[in-house]
Amino acid sequence: MSELKIHFLGAAETVTGSKFYIETPEKNILIDCGVFQGLKKLREYNRRELPIDVSNIDMVLLTHGHLDHTGYLPKLVKDGYKGKIYGTAPTLKVTEIILLDSAKIQEEEADRANKEGYSKHSPALPFYDTGDVKKTLLRFEAVKKDEWHQISSNIEYRFLYNGHIIGSVYIELEMFGKIFVFSGDLGRKDDPLLMNPLKPRWADYIFMESTYGNKLHPEIDVAERLASLINKTVENGGTVIIPSFAVERLQVLMVLLWQLVQKNKIPEIPIYIDSPMGSNVLSVFESYPDWHKVHMSDYYAAKHQMNIVSSYKETWEVIDNLKPKIIIAGSGMVTGGRALTYLQQMIDVSHHAVILVGYQAEGTRGRQLIDGAHEIKLFGKYYEVKASIHLMENLSAHADQQELLDWLGEIKNIPENVFLIHGEASAADALRVKIKDQYGWRVTIPELFNVSTIVI
Repeated sequence: MSELKIHFLGAAETVTGSKFYIETPEKNILIDCGVFQGLKKLREYNRRELPIDVSNIDMVLLTHGHLDHTGYLPKLVKDGYKGKIYGTAPTLKVTEIILLDSAKIQEEEADRANKEGYSKHSPALPFYDTGDVKKTLLRFEAVKKDEWHQISSNIEYRFLYNGHIIGSVYIELEMFGKIFVFSGDLGRKDDPLLMNPLKPRWADYIFMESTYGNKLHPEIDVAERLASLINKTVENGGTVIIPSFAVERLQVLMVLLWQLVQKNKIPEIPIYIDSPMGSNVLSVFESYPDWHKVHMSDYYAAKHQMNIVSSYKETWEVIDNLKPKIIIAGSGMVTGGRALTYLQQMIDVSHHAVILVGYQAEGTRGRQLIDGAHEIKLFGKYYEVKASIHLMENLSAHADQQELLDWLGEIKNIPENVFLIHGEASAADALRVKIKDQYGWRVTIPELFNVSTIVI
């Protein structure tokens, strides 16, 4: 018999901060290494020491490159982690882009806060800097999906396509004869860019996301809805601002908007992509065409339709142009990036529109906007919300409740436990009930920083 301990260091009782530490008699493994986002009480955990000895971690396995799954890596290395960081080749490239962008934003925001004096910290310091990221990148090692990789006598793992963003996977860990499945963030069926997620066939223990565990995505024609919002805003002489995640959502929007122009569904107004990180991610789609289903000729045509903003000076040129236009800018939950500058200048003008196209975590400006906030705080000052606010959940890269249930549908055995992670309390509990009703399986919602002991 062997005793394993699972430490839920993030994404338990909340959506962000994914970190799952597995202690075994042979190897100690960290699944994902993300930062907390949203509520201040969660973000404060990023600055605290982890309740484990970082030097005991033997390896890190990444499901995908989003910040809430990778953004703590530079801090982990600063704190003494000496091992490798494994992911698929596109995941590691996306992670590199995201971490360098995150470090740059933190450095810029710390500098601005110190100059304008709106930080409570003196001086304001970045969580990590570009130098820390570069040291982290030296630990990256790409591995192929679908193949088993042996890491000790009784432990092996493999990555399997899950369709959330380019490079993303779910992980099967076989440890001492039992299969542990970590879903990562599950993608959607019939995504415009990506193939359908693969499904597990056997699982003794499942660690499954529940972001939309209590919701079904509306059955609407995304292209028609997007065209309607754009046309109405243009008729009013306004600008459409789309805060977007730089990976996959930005590329979906690019292709959708190009198709709408080609079909004369929207006028051929300027479309700006103002996301340095998003622009860099475009090259990942070009480098790894086997990871998505868009024909490259269409992809390049769509990219040609876009105006790539390459400097902050150009950002202000776009703002000063008062003609109707579409702006896609990071970040997707309005927590940072160039979107803040556009909203600072336009959120208080009624004929502009803001379209949110992904999950908005608790405590983020995006959540405040969809909840009807009359004002939002940007760069230390409050701005009245007069622009129209719209949410298009169908453009989310996360599976909804039914898609999550369907993902479990090909498992041939009865799992010993299903741990619901990466979801707010209401979403996780709703999915817990549905899994018990549909499958009759044991389901657990772990507490943050809880430790589960499994004897096998």
